[in-house]
Amino acid sequence: MAGFEIGSVPFNPDGWGPPDSSPLLSPHPSHVPFAPFSRSDKLGRIADWTRNNPFHNPTRSNQTRNQTPSDSAFDFTGDDSFGPLAADEDSSFRLVDGKPPPRPKFGPKWRFQQHRNQLPQRRDEEVEARKREAEKERARRDRLYHANRSGGNAQRREAAAFKSSVDIQPEWNMLDQIPFSSFSKLSFTVPEPEDLLVCGALEYYDRQYDRITPKNERRLERFKNRNFFKVTTTDDPVIRRLANEDKATVFATDSILSTLMCAPRSVYSWDIVIQRVGNKLFFDKRDGSQLDLLSVHETSQEPLPEAKDDINSAYSLSVEAAYINQNFSQQVLVRDGNKVTFEEGNPFANEGEEVASVGYRYRRWKLDNDMYLVARCEVQSVVEANNNRSFLTLNALNEFDPKYAGVDWRRKLETQRGAVLATELKNNANKLAKWTAQALLASADMMKLGYVSRVHPRDHFNHVILAVVGYKPKDFAGQINLNTSNMWGIVKSIVDLCMKLNEGKYVLVKDPSKPQVRIYEVPVDAFENDYVEEPLPEEEQVQPPTEAADGGEATAATNDVEDKEIVPEA
Repeated sequence: MAGFEIGSVPFNPDGWGPPDSSPLLSPHPSHVPFAPFSRSDKLGRIADWTRNNPFHNPTRSNQTRNQTPSDSAFDFTGDDSFGPLAADEDSSFRLVDGKPPPRPKFGPKWRFQQHRNQLPQRRDEEVEARKREAEKERARRDRLYHANRSGGNAQRREAAAFKSSVDIQPEWNMLDQIPFSSFSKLSFTVPEPEDLLVCGALEYYDRQYDRITPKNERRLERFKNRNFFKVTTTDDPVIRRLANEDKATVFATDSILSTLMCAPRSVYSWDIVIQRVGNKLFFDKRDGSQLDLLSVHETSQEPLPEAKDDINSAYSLSVEAAYINQNFSQQVLVRDGNKVTFEEGNPFANEGEEVASVGYRYRRWKLDNDMYLVARCEVQSVVEANNNRSFLTLNALNEFDPKYAGVDWRRKLETQRGAVLATELKNNANKLAKWTAQALLASADMMKLGYVSRVHPRDHFNHVILAVVGYKPKDFAGQINLNTSNMWGIVKSIVDLCMKLNEGKYVLVKDPSKPQVRIYEVPVDAFENDYVEEPLPEEEQVQPPTEAADGGEATAATNDVEDKEIVPEA
């Protein structure tokens, strides 16, 4: 068995390492430095294959030597003890793998960067086309935004849809011009009103409609056999009787008073006829006036189509909204023949005529020591709870196309009803304020708002009821920032102004393009039957648009809702 021989280790009495002269070092090259062997120094690597080749980049080698002093002991580039052969071999040396060593995959920096740039980014024609479309859409939104900021959108709406509700004749004399800014600081407090007379009959409200949701919507029925009356002040026989009895000085209706009270919120043009007879003042409306209709999207920034024949034009939507409001106010009632009757019947109905459920409250307010105002106020229904009778007003908001409002009622009514109401307050601020003012004038205990939508956005004949919500008028007025004192301050200022006029006929016109009203003195025979300036015939107000073109719809319209109940759609 061969043994293992351990060579002799010479002793160095002068320090560490082998002695300078040793028989063991004779066959080895001389002047070869040894690595530093001190406890304070770091030991170098025996073989470092990741080092860059210093022969191809002398600058780099110098930097490397300066940066890593522990490796300088193994740098023999300046040593000629190996002879010219070693130099030739080093000059022909090429490092096979020249990439830097892999970085350790640990630490916070690696955790956040490990998934970055794993796949090359796709930049083909489809991606580029999508980016160009996004840029175009962003540019279009920017143009619309700047147009809204500069008032360009408002000017476009005024030029397109806003025209005067009445033709101003050359012989009319303009007496005064009142800007809406002067109405904001007016304030007047009136005492509680008193009921002089209550007429008509009311049906009870059907509480089942409070549980309607978009999932169990109800089809809106049609009530062609019930008559609805839009009688002006001077044509009301009860008001004539009260005027002859000298019960008050100023006479009006709730529709006219609410228009005056909410005038600063109005955008569309409207007009009110004022007649000064002796010491009395009558506020009237023309036959076929804008006051008989309901505005839609009046305060919205989205312009409606300009063509009058378009189903989404301002005129067509007003007729549709008025028709929906009438049918809704009669459908949500318990039609079992049980009614609440008052002192007198409907003053406008003939004997045996079927009329809508409505109660007229002739109420009197004290404006001054010797000045009283009498107005005819309407309520549409009544409920009884705990032997207490409460009056209700019934109105309906209508959705014609979700693209204009920006909120889809069928999706948002159940989960985001507040957002739907906020959108309606933005787009129909004047209409909601007028409904609230009418409920306050009638001292209604509750105002019911129905949400009625088209079956299809392009079908303006068929509608469905999606929800019915009740509000207390005083609380709702506070939510929409409707100040009762300011409302009466506007009425009091206009009454005081008109009482200074001479006897005759005047017209108060809202300017179609500016927030102001003008008072014109007109001939006594103005707005009579032979006057040619009525823009909206009466038959177009109470009847829906002709449906002869739709055969199935015409057949369905002939059915009476009393005879056949419409089954709600699934």
